[in-house]
Amino acid sequence: MEELENLDPDELDELLGLKPKFDIPAAARRAMSQVGLLSPDEGGLPIASLAKQPASLVRASLGGIRGPMVSRWGHIMLRRALASRLTAPVGMNPTEFAALRVQALNQLGEFKTARALAQDVDTGNWTDGLVDGAVEAYIGTADIVGACPAVQLKGGGREDPQWEMLRSICYAFAGQGARSQSNLNRAFRDKIAPEIDVLLAQRYAGAAGRGRRAISLEWEGVDQLTPWRYSLATAVGAEIPDNLLSDAGPYYRKIAATAPMLPLSQRMTGAVDAARQGILSSGAVVDLYSQAFAQSGDLGEPSLTAARLREAYVASDPVARMAAIRDVWGGEDRDYGRMVLTAYAAARMTPSEELADDAADLIASMLTAGLDADALTWAPFAPQGSEAWALLALAQPTRQNPVTSGPLDIFVDSDESADRRKSQFLVAGLAGLSRIDGATTEEYESGLGVRLGTGSKWSQLISKAASVRNPALVAYLAGVGMQGVSWDQMTPNHLYHIVSALNRVGLSAEARMIAVEAVARG
Repeated sequence: MEELENLDPDELDELLGLKPKFDIPAAARRAMSQVGLLSPDEGGLPIASLAKQPASLVRASLGGIRGPMVSRWGHIMLRRALASRLTAPVGMNPTEFAALRVQALNQLGEFKTARALAQDVDTGNWTDGLVDGAVEAYIGTADIVGACPAVQLKGGGREDPQWEMLRSICYAFAGQGARSQSNLNRAFRDKIAPEIDVLLAQRYAGAAGRGRRAISLEWEGVDQLTPWRYSLATAVGAEIPDNLLSDAGPYYRKIAATAPMLPLSQRMTGAVDAARQGILSSGAVVDLYSQAFAQSGDLGEPSLTAARLREAYVASDPVARMAAIRDVWGGEDRDYGRMVLTAYAAARMTPSEELADDAADLIASMLTAGLDADALTWAPFAPQGSEAWALLALAQPTRQNPVTSGPLDIFVDSDESADRRKSQFLVAGLAGLSRIDGATTEEYESGLGVRLGTGSKWSQLISKAASVRNPALVAYLAGVGMQGVSWDQMTPNHLYHIVSALNRVGLSAEARMIAVEAVARG
């Protein structure tokens, strides 16, 4: 009896079998036959794409996505595939299928999409894997209360300190302020987590109900940020010390770019990073800089960039617009994220002989947003064998004749990239798109010291998925092959297999843009 008296009410309900499994009426529960956000009419992949695929292969491909993509377009393609409304493979629980996709989206930094996908499944159907992935997504979006339905239904399903603090926060927002305060006071006293973590939880819980207390956050002695600390501090409007923010990694910068509750100055710190990776579209990042331009206060470098970006759009003189675009790019060491920023400004430039020297960069900028029709208007000013010609040879939606060795020789001979990486990627992309024949491919493989089409377990799987025209599985396997933080980590052989497989399953637009990006960033 003494043990029973000491049990938390939720634990007692679980012990006696009184805790409900669902928090919604039976008539309102959603079917699990299809889970996802995008139907085929909305740009999603075919619903039955994976229904007859081996569950073990789908599980391994999704579980193999453990980090960001080297390619912006690869990220965009994979996000769409993960968010599509799909039927689970035979032999896989639909909730596990959703959980694997949520976890993969979290690894990409797509926390908002991950949260929405988790919410497409009734909380009563959540497994431990989906709970863990959803909680990570809720923390990544600073939506702590969003996790409460799962926390309340699962109760004592986890025993880690973060879960205990989440439960106490949810008690406060369920109208049980005294219980929440008591639990958090005990957590503080028992030191179940670092002091700052509990204080932030107390501050967040104190925002609910009438019994608010003043919680003083003591950052002294805190030497690093964690997702929990950043999320709660962001949610309650607490100021994070500059020394912690200055040392924060790309995770926090990319979250900041998509967090509407943060001041614009903080959001701007990650805007270019998020654009480079594919989290923000060209239009979205331009919107951010437009806000920076409209704001009366000086934001430093973002304000200067915003002013030059405006000139890139509205200056009456084409020479002045081009000069502004170059300024936004940032000199010789051009940041690809900044080329995303100027995509639509580049599309407004009228092709001319005077701007022929900038043609390659303008084309690369336009193609960061997929503006292939605008880019192709520069074809008369893209000499055979130039980088502008190479980008257009890959970007063309269709091509009647194969690329010949003449312009390819010119491109290879003038390639100054390390180890002629641009040339290697160009040949791999053209071969993957079937725009050079086998003999030409072999000739350049020998000359550039690469081997395209060499086999591995991964290449066999993605080729097999392409041969049965399965776009979802090809997209997942392509994601496995594109992981990394730099194009230095991509091989021409991997690029060839990815572009070829995507092209064969009908994702030719993505295949072309990934190949273009490889040459532009190689």
